Amino acid sequence: MIMPESDTSLPSSLPRPHRVLGLLGLLVAFLLLALLSYRVSEHFGIESMRRDASHQLDILGAAIDSEVTRHASIPSAVELNPDVLALLRAPSEAQDIRQVEANRFLQKLNDHLGGPAIFVLDMTGRVVASSDWIFSDNLLDSDLSYMPFFRDAVRGTPARHYAVDHVRHEPGYYFALPIRDETREWAIIGVAVVKSGIREVERRWLAQEAPALIVDRNDVVLLASPSTWRYATLHQQPPAVLERLGRQQFAGQPLGTISLDIDLDGTNEGKVIHLPRHLRADVPPTLGARPYLAMARHLSGTAWRVVVFSDLRPVGVQAATHAALSVAALGCLLLGILYTRQRRRLARGREEARAMLERANQELECKVEKRTADLSEAVSGLQREVQERQRAEQTLRAAQAELVQAAKLAVLGQMATGITHELSQPLGAIRTLSANAAEFMRRGDAATAGKNLAIVEQLTEQMGNIIGPLKTFARKSPAVSSAVDLAQALDGALFLFESRLKKESVVIERRIAADAGMAWCDRNRLQQVLVNLIGNALDAMQDEPVRRLSFAVDRASSGKLALAVSDSGCGFSEEALAHLFEPFFTTKQPGEGLGLGLTISRDILRDFGGDLMAGPAPGGGARFVVLLPPLPADYRKPTP
Repeated sequence: MIMPESDTSLPSSLPRPHRVLGLLGLLVAFLLLALLSYRVSEHFGIESMRRDASHQLDILGAAIDSEVTRHASIPSAVELNPDVLALLRAPSEAQDIRQVEANRFLQKLNDHLGGPAIFVLDMTGRVVASSDWIFSDNLLDSDLSYMPFFRDAVRGTPARHYAVDHVRHEPGYYFALPIRDETREWAIIGVAVVKSGIREVERRWLAQEAPALIVDRNDVVLLASPSTWRYATLHQQPPAVLERLGRQQFAGQPLGTISLDIDLDGTNEGKVIHLPRHLRADVPPTLGARPYLAMARHLSGTAWRVVVFSDLRPVGVQAATHAALSVAALGCLLLGILYTRQRRRLARGREEARAMLERANQELECKVEKRTADLSEAVSGLQREVQERQRAEQTLRAAQAELVQAAKLAVLGQMATGITHELSQPLGAIRTLSANAAEFMRRGDAATAGKNLAIVEQLTEQMGNIIGPLKTFARKSPAVSSAVDLAQALDGALFLFESRLKKESVVIERRIAADAGMAWCDRNRLQQVLVNLIGNALDAMQDEPVRRLSFAVDRASSGKLALAVSDSGCGFSEEALAHLFEPFFTTKQPGEGLGLGLTISRDILRDFGGDLMAGPAPGGGARFVVLLPPLPADYRKPTP
């Protein structure tokens, strides 16, 4: 239904260029709001993470400082011990006796303090007393003069250094204090050293999920997570410097095989960095390419820098979430405004539509009345036309049945001469035999008369066999499907042409498959179709020197039975084949046929689910294929 146009139109939308500009402006506003929200959220998130990381560094630094420097006062106790002073004052030949007492003192002190290695060096840097003297890999007689803490201590300066001893190759933090002899005007006579273990620091450090570093004053990484960064350098350094540091502090271990290339300037307040590409394979794949917040702290007691890297991905996710929420809030606000405006427009539109509908209903009622009258008249005309078509269809079906019957009678008329010849011989014989029987009975020869009458009976049965198929073929009956033996149906059709087949010397070939003998159709109608096809084949072979009529029954791929009728006649042209099943089309001479036989035959077959197809025969001639439905799956053979 087409609605009439209203005089008061709805508010029109913006022109297309303005609408595009408006959408672009709205998109820019969304992007700016998302960017602003992301930046603000990221800023506050980084600030919050910076505070957390700073607090974590304070705690971690205090723990490291407490763990490393808790043994810093031990060298003072060693310096005042008389056994140690006596050992250092004794001449070389008397040091063996003094060394035992000093070792025992250092051992007791070490056992009491719980684990640090304590030893005493003479002025040559040789270890003359050690708390680990009872172990096979002790430090006694080791030369530590190359250690930086020894050189500082013999100059009178207390020293502390990270180093790796060359005996056990264990890293530690060394506290060294010069030992002075008050009897020699406080001259330096040796050095007291405590080696503080860092295993607890390593355990704490390796537990870090994100990367973390402890760097000494020479920018050498002492501890790291991941562990592959240990003994790396922050930046490239000359090989000579690295070789010297390795010899003095790290027992000859190679340094700087990896350069982290990380700039720690500004990390005291927090700095966003990305790991260089060559370091990303050392951390888990989910962490390597992420941005980090690097925070550093100087440990005053150790001259170390502690650096932790905090993963900024949660900050990015939170910032993206806040940006999305801001955009969603703006979108909801705009949708609310648009919804309110649209509601008002719809309310106005409903009022105008109501008025338009009232006018349209009035016009529609007038049109409906007119169209109802037209439709009533059209329905009456259609009913009359349907009745006329039904009568025409009934007339057509009756005419078709009459044509079928006429065709059958025409075939019977054509076969009258042959049938007369077939019946005349038995009739003449019956006449002679019956006269002879009467004469023999008159003479009293009953046996000879009985033999003649028996021969008369056989001849009578033979005549009945000739007339029986003719009666069945000529009968006009409705189509009723049943189980039909194709061989018997074919024999009945061929019998009607027996005299003509003999007269024209037609060779019959039959090939029937073992599993294709029974079809579900009407026997009489099938026989009518076969008679038509055989008659056409005989007409097509009249002028041929070799007359061969072939029958083959097989099962088609569709499951139906295919009865092929092939002749050795002249065949069909392409034009004749295209119009073969059209009514009143015939290839025979005028007056020899109506052109309805094939059309009626195909209709007969289609009535009980079959079909008829035509084409050229192999080797020349025509070939018709009769498709017949097979026996139903639930068919049961009737019991006799």
